[in-house]
Amino acid sequence: MREAVALKTEYQTAAEEWQEFSRRVAFLGGMLVDHSQPLDRKQRRDASAQRLKSAVEKIHEYGCVVKDLDTGLVDFPTLLNGVEVYLCWKLGESGIHFWHGVDEGFRGRKPIDQQFLEQHQGELPN
Repeated sequence: MREAVALKTEYQTAAEEWQEFSRRVAFLGGMLVDHSQPLDRKQRRDASAQRLKSAVEKIHEYGCVVKDLDTGLVDFPTLLNGVEVYLCWKLGESGIHFWHGVDEGFRGRKPIDQQFLEQHQGELPN
């Protein structure tokens, strides 16, 4: 997840540089341009986008749902009393200590307590 968050930042920076260059060219009416610099920016943006996509796909392969790359928020589907809920983890937290209903989101997080553990079906991630 740390890699995906870093790649998102890298992609945003490259995309902003490309947009700024495009705006400058448009504003100046197609000025003479050294093509190597914008091409390098575009290639960096595209490479960052591809690496970000791969990192998110890798997270999804584990059955996780990326909720917010800015904060590093990830949900893990699980069952509680036969109903799908999400275990919830945020970058920087020492482990998975919260859960919430599918429609509740981050604000609906509740601590994983003894009652949850007794009614939970399936494996809990470490």
